[in-house]
Amino acid sequence: MKNKNNSIAQHKNNKQNRPFIMKTNSLLILTITLLLMACGGKEEQSLTELKATEAELKTQLAEVSAKIAKLEGDSAGKFVLIEAKAIVPSIFKTYINIQGRVDADENVVLSTEMPGTISKINVKVGDLVSKGQVLAETDTRALQQSISDLQINLELVTQVYEKQKVLWEQKVGTELQYLQAKTSKESTAKKLELLQEQIRMSKIISPIDGNVDAVDVKLGQMTAPGSQAIRVINFSNLKVKADLAESFVSKVHKGNEVMIKFPDTNDSLISTVNFSARSISAMNRTFAVEVLLEGRKDFHPNQIAILSINDYKSEKPVMVLALKYVQKDLKGQTYVLLAEGNKVSKRFIKLSKEYKGFAEVAEGLTEKDLVITEGYEGLNEGDAVKIKA
Repeated sequence: MKNKNNSIAQHKNNKQNRPFIMKTNSLLILTITLLLMACGGKEEQSLTELKATEAELKTQLAEVSAKIAKLEGDSAGKFVLIEAKAIVPSIFKTYINIQGRVDADENVVLSTEMPGTISKINVKVGDLVSKGQVLAETDTRALQQSISDLQINLELVTQVYEKQKVLWEQKVGTELQYLQAKTSKESTAKKLELLQEQIRMSKIISPIDGNVDAVDVKLGQMTAPGSQAIRVINFSNLKVKADLAESFVSKVHKGNEVMIKFPDTNDSLISTVNFSARSISAMNRTFAVEVLLEGRKDFHPNQIAILSINDYKSEKPVMVLALKYVQKDLKGQTYVLLAEGNKVSKRFIKLSKEYKGFAEVAEGLTEKDLVITEGYEGLNEGDAVKIKA
């Protein structure tokens, strides 16, 4: 039956080539006739020249016929050049892609705790500062004068109190005089402590170790509580924060692998999720995740970061196939075309997870199968093919 089909196919090819052969022969005969007519009109041309011309044309006719015969023979054994390869098993991963931002745990904006005029600035942008260091001060001359007055007054009332105390212990004088001296001393001491606290509040003091990132005040400028004066950032504990949709809450946990890209600086790194919030925001139905940037001080707070969080990883190497090689039949069944010998074979497969144009093959493929990766367009099962060298 197979030989019969080949004979029928060869007969069809020969039949398709006959018009071309007949047309070629007709042109050659017409050419010879015209030459003979032209030669007949010229009595001076010899019979020898005509015969030579006739012989040359017959030779050309024979060459054309040979080429036609070769084409007919090739068409009988026609095949399609393809490329095919075996799939090497590998670990398959999928990722959740989300935009985040760089943040710092210790990123503070400082201002004075009392209104006043800036009288001293002790740092500049970029300076490394330590916890408790005075960064700037406001004018406290009036407070200093009040403190001096109170210190003198405190010395006086202290002496009065001590004398009244000695007299009271000797049962001299009244209890009221002793209590008044004691109250005066304690009241003056508290007033002095209050003024000294106001002196402290007039200074801008760094609460952390870090770098001065901004100085937004100038000498002689009025400032007040809540008005940004100096920013200090500790770049030793930067991290990336992002908010994920509620649908990912069961897939993202502490320890998941994360690939982070920083598009503005063309930088990237691989880390793990350090924190995944258990609570869901009632406002936007998201939960927070954090990734520490340990040892990296070259990033900037609020810098954009693209996170790819690994939410699935195959337990062992599996067959991973590019989706462009996968086709579907009219029934919706998924299959690929394989090269088996010199013929095309159709193999039905089942896919599992998909990510960025690739899929994990759950069933249907082995390492020995040669998947057709080029030239598969228009191929059908049983077509003759030849793998490119």
